[in-house]
This record gives sequence, structure tokens and C-alpha cells, in this order.
Amino acid sequence: MVEDARFADADPRPMALKAEDEADLRIMSALVQDAILPASEISYDPKARRLALLLNRFRWEDAEQARAEGRGFERVRALLVMNDVLELRSDGIDRDGDTVLELLALNWTPGEDGTGQLSLEFAGDGTLTAEVECINLDLRDVTQPYLAPSGKAPSHPE
Repeated sequence: MVEDARFADADPRPMALKAEDEADLRIMSALVQDAILPASEISYDPKARRLALLLNRFRWEDAEQARAEGRGFERVRALLVMNDVLELRSDGIDRDGDTVLELLALNWTPGEDGTGQLSLEFAGDGTLTAEVECINLDLRDVTQPYLAPSGKAPSHPE
């Protein structure tokens, strides 16, 4: 019988991060790289100025230790919330609930006075672009880690 991974197997607590500048955003982008989600798990509330995605995040922070210990790689459900969103545009993203997306990167294009564009780049050339008042993102693991169904770490051939 295969057991689910446990938080106790790696870090003592679930991941909880906030990004408020470009350096923070680069770290967060690396942690959500290769996250997968159905398009139905994207929620935008223009009145609250909030974009939220419920991701199945690959646990990059645990991958090296998993390799060293010869155990399976893990994923975890995580909530990525972008605040202070003024406008959201979608290019090449089919919002059909059956569409599965793979998040590749979070990219920042600065504007004036701290404003800018935050782009979520997906495999297959899909992009969500948010006009934001400032960089203000939260990433929080919301479940216990589980063994990655593929048993493999995502790879990006050069």
C-alpha cells in the first residue's frame, strides 16, 4: 500500500509566502513552476480586485531531498492569490472547466509609480495578464503533500 506524503516528511509547516517586490516574485515563480490546474480553478473578482488560482504545485523545495532519499516526488494543493488587480486579460486560455493548464512562470513588467503588469505564462502559449496597482501575491499550501501521480519531476529540455 502506498501512503500519502506528510508535511512531517519534509518541512515542518505548509508553505506560506508573500511577494511584494520583484525579488520575492522570482522566488514565488520558481515555486509555482509546473503547477497544474483545471481552468475552472481560476477565479477573478473585479470588485475585490483579486485573482485566485487553486494549483497542484510541484514541491520544488523538496525535490533534491526526495532524490537523495530515493523517495517519490510530491505535489501539494496551493492557493495563489493576486491582490490589487485593476484589470485582467486572457490570451489563449480556454476557460472551459475541462481544460488543464500548466503554469510555467510569473513575469513582471513595471509601469509607473509601482504599478505594472503581472503575467501568468502557461504551457501552449496561454497567458493571463493582470494590470496591478503593485506586486501583492500570496502563496499558501492548503493540503498535505501527496505523491506526484507521474512519479517524476517535471523537466524542461534545453
